Amino acid sequence: MQHHFHPTILRAYDIRGIVGETLFAEDAFAIGLGFAQNLRQQGGRHVVVGRDGRLSSPELSQALAEGLVAGGMKVSDIGTGPTPKLYFADLHLNADAAIQVTGSHNPPTHNGFKMVMGHRPFFAEDIIALGADAASGLEVAAGGSLEAIDLQDAYITAMLDAAGAITGLDDMTFIWDCGNGAAGPSALDLTAKISGRHHVLFADIDGTFPNHHPDPVNPETLDLLRDAVATHKAELGIGFDGDGDRIGLIDAKGRQVPGDLLTAYLARHSLRKTPGADVIFDVKSSLAALDAVTALGGNPMLWKTGHSHMKMKMKETKAPIGGEMSGHLFLADGYFGFDDALFAALAVLREMAISGESITQYLDSLPPTFATPELRIPCSDETKFETIANVMADVAANPDGDQEDVATMDGIRVTGEKGWWLLRASNTGAELVGRAEGRNEADCQMLKNRIATRLKSAGLDWAG
Repeated sequence: MQHHFHPTILRAYDIRGIVGETLFAEDAFAIGLGFAQNLRQQGGRHVVVGRDGRLSSPELSQALAEGLVAGGMKVSDIGTGPTPKLYFADLHLNADAAIQVTGSHNPPTHNGFKMVMGHRPFFAEDIIALGADAASGLEVAAGGSLEAIDLQDAYITAMLDAAGAITGLDDMTFIWDCGNGAAGPSALDLTAKISGRHHVLFADIDGTFPNHHPDPVNPETLDLLRDAVATHKAELGIGFDGDGDRIGLIDAKGRQVPGDLLTAYLARHSLRKTPGADVIFDVKSSLAALDAVTALGGNPMLWKTGHSHMKMKMKETKAPIGGEMSGHLFLADGYFGFDDALFAALAVLREMAISGESITQYLDSLPPTFATPELRIPCSDETKFETIANVMADVAANPDGDQEDVATMDGIRVTGEKGWWLLRASNTGAELVGRAEGRNEADCQMLKNRIATRLKSAGLDWAG
């Protein structure tokens, strides 16, 4: 069987497209068959599949499972749930591979596949090779089977056991905004078993996302959570994306907690036990977060943005914790090291209980930070990488006047006397991502203006 995918859906971290336009059930079947062919060559046979709550996920999941079975795989279907539950199932069942059907934080019309093979991310060159194999022709194999399996209780128990007893929060109020995504039922199960007063919003799974878009890093999607924190005088608001692997927080003062500072806050738990441990940050992270970890005796390290890159770096360095600005948190200290927003929420509550310092008090204790949030700059999938290449060429030809260092591990990050600025191509959307941090507000604005200037030199006008 030969199959050709739409060229835009084979992405760096996963396969993702617009259902009915660039992604179809036939693609899901071919992904299953191609993945099975690859796994057979590795000597594997057992694949776990799961799905998020999008309206298209049942059809795509069924076609994916049929392709895997046609390729001779033993398929265990764990049903609807968050992506980290799929990662848990992969390890709990000691499977050879796992695939989640999910559109993550993208609009309801989008969907895709996150894949694991040999307990490691299946991404980048792996996905390119799958596409090439499908174009060359895929073969069926005998012996495939499909079974449904329920791991919900085991997943919840694993998180609670890893977090340990969380006590002393009975007089505190917490708001959980599930955004009608796949994390809702698990959030209800968790909050029924831990200390504190918990209000869970939008826990019913609805693939149309009727209340707000499922992206907890976009400030607009946190408005309802912020309002609920204020109404209930809550200590903390916790938000999840559509498949439960990204977390967003609102503190008691209504402030959105940046992912890098959240990583630094949670790193305290690991650094108390392992002084000098590595803490992995993505390349968009602020000096404020890195300095906070250094002050605790940790070793902050910058790495490429993207959950697959971060998980591979965590395995390489054996770091106990890593985190991204986008809200992916990787906790390997007593847990599994994959990005699980539900467990990250438990870790925040645990740190509050152990340290006696809330995330609000922690933010208040830090020196002033003069950094932009993530700057989302529209740019087509067809031109975004070329635009970044043009910016890099412009910087090489015309360096910033105070330029001290240029990092190109992921896009370009230019550091100078007054701070740093960053531009990179998003691997999950038709956009560029920028950020700037200065030593004061004026420096931050100046560096943000540099981003606009560099983009203009690359042929892209951005108002800033």
